[in-house]
Amino acid sequence: MDSKAMYKLTYGLFVLTAKNGDKDNGCIINTAGQVTTDPNRISFTVNKANLTHDMIMKDRKFNLSVISEKAGFELFKRFGFVSGKDTDKFAGFDGCKRALNDLMYITEGTNAYISGYVQRSIDLDTHTMFIADVTNMEILSEDASATYSFYQQNIKPKPQSAPTGDVIWRCSVCGWEYNETKGDPANGIAPGTKFEDIPDEFICPICKHPKSDFERI
Repeated sequence: MDSKAMYKLTYGLFVLTAKNGDKDNGCIINTAGQVTTDPNRISFTVNKANLTHDMIMKDRKFNLSVISEKAGFELFKRFGFVSGKDTDKFAGFDGCKRALNDLMYITEGTNAYISGYVQRSIDLDTHTMFIADVTNMEILSEDASATYSFYQQNIKPKPQSAPTGDVIWRCSVCGWEYNETKGDPANGIAPGTKFEDIPDEFICPICKHPKSDFERI
């Protein structure tokens, strides 16, 4: 079985936002779509490890901003590579507005947003699928929607060439690279440390994904 066949499925990219009390938060997701037109309903799936997941479980309201091909990598870093549990993702960010439901939606690098209210949820072990009624929606631009494939090919920074003989491991999520020759002293990994010798608890310093998401290049 070739697991890479899953890569042939098409995925959009979205910033999912929520609010509890005075706390605004958001995260990047790639599974959302319309399920019925009458009534107008959508579904989306969120990892349970995300704070946005817990906020939606509590208040049921959300905004879904559709990322366009004009989005920059900084948008993905802000909403995809840090946790809202210890970071204010909206601090110093002007590319957003507050919708009628009092939640933020993203105006920078997006082409539309959809507001909704969750009617039911389905437990999928590591994730939850939400089924929601659409309460409002607006087009923000005519820019094409970004797919995950477009992100990989055009938005995510390309890897830098390494000196001949160096062994490089790249995070498949954000593109950060570990060079065995240089190590990662900032994170306590001495130069010359082979990747397989790094503790399994190691996470990418940029997007916080685990060692298992790295691939040798």
